[in-house]
This record gives sequence, structure tokens and C-alpha cells, in this order.
Amino acid sequence: MVRVIGLMSGTSVDGIDAALVEITGGEVDLEVELLAGQTLTYPVALREQILKVCAGEALSVAELATLDDQIASEFALAAQKIQINRSPAELIGSHGQTVYHKPKKLKVEDVQQKTASKLGYLTSLAYSLQLGRGEVIAQLTGIKTISNFRLADIALGGEGAPIVPKVDAYLLSSPTQHRCIQNVGGIGNVTYLPARQGNWLERVWGWDTGPGNALLDLAVEHFTDGRKTYDQDGSWAASGTKCDALVQKWLSLDFFQAPPPKSTGRELFGVAYLKQCLADSSTHNLTQADTLATLTELTATSIMHSYRCFLPQMPDEVFLCGGGSRNLYLKQRLQALLAPVPVLTTDQAGVNADFKEAIAIAVLAYWRNLGISGNLPQVTGAKIATLLGNIFSPISIHC
Repeated sequence: MVRVIGLMSGTSVDGIDAALVEITGGEVDLEVELLAGQTLTYPVALREQILKVCAGEALSVAELATLDDQIASEFALAAQKIQINRSPAELIGSHGQTVYHKPKKLKVEDVQQKTASKLGYLTSLAYSLQLGRGEVIAQLTGIKTISNFRLADIALGGEGAPIVPKVDAYLLSSPTQHRCIQNVGGIGNVTYLPARQGNWLERVWGWDTGPGNALLDLAVEHFTDGRKTYDQDGSWAASGTKCDALVQKWLSLDFFQAPPPKSTGRELFGVAYLKQCLADSSTHNLTQADTLATLTELTATSIMHSYRCFLPQMPDEVFLCGGGSRNLYLKQRLQALLAPVPVLTTDQAGVNADFKEAIAIAVLAYWRNLGISGNLPQVTGAKIATLLGNIFSPISIHC
């Protein structure tokens, strides 16, 4: 039995989720018990800086280094806080804070392509940057830390995302039911889990479905001049009227039509995209509540569209996790669109919906420490299965 801390902050940048778990087994006999879960909110100034970087604001190398260390310090603090009055952990898995994600299929500007070609660089690989150095977390906490989970998959030609489907497979699959595990963070992603029969693991699939909470949160911040960062329970959106014509217009984006493997981030569904959505909403004379209802419908409809276009069959059950699983209006719209398929939360399948992603990061760290591969090539597009994450051990200093 190993006590592991999983640390995760997603594209919503709403804080650092820390999950303290006890793990036994390997893959087939994997067992995970959640001992504690906490969310550490970023300091306001740091969150604002992260969001600016995610939106494309330029930084000097010195400023980037400072931000990297500030994030690492917050992640270390989250790990320390969750251990207060508890037996210490033996291992930390830290996803870090994503500030840039370039999918493999994203077009590069012509000038960049020409420059790269002259220099002989390979431009077809994806690229993903997570800040919060694992070596700093290890040193601040005194605990072996594993981070940089996406890099090995990307080096093998994968998207580097989504990275949790293998964990989902062993924690949430059913012997009889075909399931979808739908995470709704800043970006939405799905893991399709066929019934655990025959070569079921080879048929597990997953991809990013599109925007989750990112556009909704940005819109709420815009409408309230930063006084609010999200729509509690989706109540504001629920008071509006959705515009189906706009939803269909937004769904015409190439990303939604492209088959998996695929991934995305704030680079596509961020501030610039929201500005276009707001302009469209103004053209249709939508109120703020109407706009939020329509953005919620985009998230829900993009998930339904993704299932109907790319799944081998519709699931018997859908389980939500992430912050969006607590958005009652979004859940209601998903249930209406996916009926008669029941829309539940992973709580009802035995895995805490708020901390499911942090739990998955803890498992990936545990597997890396045991030498067990963490990716699924059919999900990310990587050439082979591989170990995920770099290991950083604290250095003892004797004076």
C-alpha cells in the first residue's frame, strides 16, 4: 500500500485540487481509496497572471521562470496542507498548470513552417507546457515527485491528451455496461469504456470534446467585471433562453468535425473565441443570461455531437466529473440531449467527482514509480504505450 498525493489544476485555473489516496495493486487489481481531498485557491494576482499567459500575453524568460516557481510553490503548499494531522505521503504526482497546448493537428503559421524547415526542426509534433516544476515541489515537500506526464506521449507522436483514460478504464469500467466518463473542466474530455469483456482495454477510447467551463467562466467574469468567476449551479444561465441558431453556427468549427485523436485548450476556446461569441450574441440581441444559456448549450451539444459522430455506439451510462458536474443546468441540458441514456456523476460509480482528475494523477505517478505505462496509444495517437512522467527526488543537504 502506497500513500500518494495527486495535484491537479486544469484549464479553468480555479485552484489546485489535491487528493490524498492509498493505492494497492497494479493495473487489473488496482484499488484506490480517497483519504482526503482539498482545493487550494490561487492567490488572486497569481491566477490573473496565469490567465493572461494562457490568453497569449508575452513574458520575458525571467518572468516565465518566476511564474514557474510561484506555481510550484503553490502546488507544494497544497501537498503540505493536505497532510496536516495525517500520516505523510510517500509520493506526489503533479500535473502542473497548463499554460499552452498545441495539438498535433493545429496549423502553424507559414513563416514558422518555413523557418522550422530551414533549421530542420520537426513541426508535426504536439506541444504542451505545464508550469510548476516537479523538482521544486520535491525539494519543498521532501517527497519524491513525478510530473511532466504529457511529454513522453508527445515525443512518440501523440497528442499528450487526454492522459487519464487508462486510469478511468481500471477505476470506472463495468463488466456489463458501456460507459462514458465525461470530464467537464475548462475543456471537456471523454473516456469511452466498453464493457470489461474480451480485449476491452484495446477498445477504450477518448478525446477532448471541446469547451467545458472555460467560455462560461470567462463570460461570467466579463459580465461582472471580475466580481464573479463562475455561474453557481448554472442558475444565471438557467434564467436565460438559448439560441439554437448560434449553437449550430459555433458547432461548424473545424475542431468539432475532426475525428479523434484530438485535443484542444484555451488557445482555441479562450478569450478570442469568447469575443466572437459575444459579438454573435449581440447581433442576435441576446441578454447576458441568454448568452450564458447559449454557451452552456454549446458545451452540452458539443458533447452530444461528439458521442453521436465518433463513438462506436452510444453508451449505456454517462458519468460526469470535474467542476461542470456541479453545474445543475448543464447536467439538465446533457440529460435532455442524451436521453434515454442516464447522466450521473462518478460519485455514483465510487469515485469522487470533484477530485477524480487529481486521483487519476496520483495513479499515474504510482504507475510510473512501478514502471507501468500510463498512456493508451489509441487515445492519444502515440506510436506505443510508454511510461509517463519525470521522477524528481528531494536532495538531502548536510551542513
